[in-house]
Amino acid sequence: MHFAKIMKETAGKKQLYEYQQRDLDHIFERFANCPGDYKLLYQLPTGGGKTVIFSEITRRYIADTGKKVLILTHRIELCAQTSSMLTEFGVPNMIIDSKVKEVDVNDSHMCYVAMVETLNNRLQEKTVEFNNLGLVIIDEAHYNSFRKLFKYLEKQFLLGVTATPLSSNIKLPMKDNYNELICGSSIQYLVKSGFLAKATTYTYDVGLGSLKVGINGDYTVKSSEMVYGNVLMQSKLLYAYKERSLGQKTLIFNNGINTSKQVFITFKEAGFENIRHLDSKMSKTERVEIVDWFRKTNDAILTSVGILTTGFDEPSIRTIIMNRATKSPTLYYQMIGRGSRVLPDKKEFKVVDLGNNAARFGLWTDDVDWQKIFKAPDLYLMNLISDEDIERKFKYHMPDELKAKFSNSKDLSFDVKEESRIAVAKGLKSSTVIDRSIDQHANIVIENSTDVVEAFSLARELEEEISYRVKQYCYLISKSTRNYRDWVLEDYMKRLKKAIMMRI
Repeated sequence: MHFAKIMKETAGKKQLYEYQQRDLDHIFERFANCPGDYKLLYQLPTGGGKTVIFSEITRRYIADTGKKVLILTHRIELCAQTSSMLTEFGVPNMIIDSKVKEVDVNDSHMCYVAMVETLNNRLQEKTVEFNNLGLVIIDEAHYNSFRKLFKYLEKQFLLGVTATPLSSNIKLPMKDNYNELICGSSIQYLVKSGFLAKATTYTYDVGLGSLKVGINGDYTVKSSEMVYGNVLMQSKLLYAYKERSLGQKTLIFNNGINTSKQVFITFKEAGFENIRHLDSKMSKTERVEIVDWFRKTNDAILTSVGILTTGFDEPSIRTIIMNRATKSPTLYYQMIGRGSRVLPDKKEFKVVDLGNNAARFGLWTDDVDWQKIFKAPDLYLMNLISDEDIERKFKYHMPDELKAKFSNSKDLSFDVKEESRIAVAKGLKSSTVIDRSIDQHANIVIENSTDVVEAFSLARELEEEISYRVKQYCYLISKSTRNYRDWVLEDYMKRLKKAIMMRI
């Protein structure tokens, strides 16, 4: 029991916040009153200190019971971070990685941190044996890779820890593997209490009609790169950065390596030298160097793909840009969570949404009934608002910078729905709405131009508003297919140019 004595002597050296201590006490109550093979799931938002809590759980569990603890992670970087945190709590531990070929049943360590794949291989090879193992803690428990280990851990108490108790595979719900869910404090509470920074979300109209959903339930990389790799979307991203985050440390999330590389090129060509690209196919040395550069550079822009959503903490991030759409609430909360850390001079951060994600899942701080989602994940996912419905409800607002270029015009407004109502009331063709819209755009372009070159340039800057009007028109006449909208938009631009030429 010498080890247990050391555990008790280190108690109190790391202080938990009140909400963390409250959750810890709740979990230990379940340890005391549930069977030894119980499976408990614990939810706490990203930034709430899950690693801190389960490190203290480990220390106290070993001290109280004299039994060993195994902590499972899905990435090698998380292994190192977890091991370091455990050491801060005074818990000596051993990392089981690819270098460790065996662990003897009589090994004296009381705590192990293991990569799921490595441990699975060692257990299959029967080169790892745990004597007196009482508790298994699963970090980022929503990942399904951990399930393969459950058959080896049937007699232990399992504690899964996650920010989003929704399985990464919609066909394998978490309720099938865990007996109970305990929810910690909400994002809203943590923000109000000053533990997390306040997020201000900015949304931009994006057309996602061509996105395809893959077998994992999320949008495919191929269809995402078709949407986000085109010139219009790249220009929209650049505009959004300039409008919301110019000169601030910014992390951009993409859904494809090619898209991220194109973002890098777009920003470079626009004169931004302080941008780097990061993806999982880079060498470890490259990744470490780029992340270190990002940490040290105040106005850094980092465009990334699927590598910084978990296990990455950089409090100095001021803006998160979601240059992608996702149907995964887990990914949504993980991405935004990267910017939620507080600093003495940072109590707020920005979220730029270029994927209709906020409309799909709600704002980051909105209340979420995780208990309901845990019990009925299919119902939750089935009731998510569709992209078409999101786009129908979107309202375009001309940016102030663009409005300034049309200062000679008294009225820039045009209500597609109202114009359609008037046309129907007068018995006119539905296409009258498009005719009047083109006429209005031609007028404001002429009023604010001195020659045809300037007029055509202004007309091009109206493309986003034109696209919005065309979509609204197509919805009203029940012809919302991508091909039809593209045809109307192309025809609109041709007719607008012709109208401008005839009036100058």
